[in-house]
Amino acid sequence: IEGLRFEDAMKQLEAVVRDLESGNVELEKSIALYEEGARLKAHCEKKLKEAEEKVARITLGPDGAPTGTVPVEGL
Repeated sequence: IEGLRFEDAMKQLEAVVRDLESGNVELEKSIALYEEGARLKAHCEKKLKEAEEKVARITLGPDGAPTGTVPVEGL
């Protein structure tokens, strides 16, 4: 899971949720799917946090027009 891109992890998480919601999965398989879903969810949350930390703030010039960006770290 650690090497998955956010989008791929989300697709896998959505598939896990669909399987669990279907109600057609045996108990043991449901438990395994739930555990996998929890790991995928944690991975997605980590990736989102990393992305948020890289978000740049748009800087504006005197005329109000965007002039560039400042990384969050530079704030």
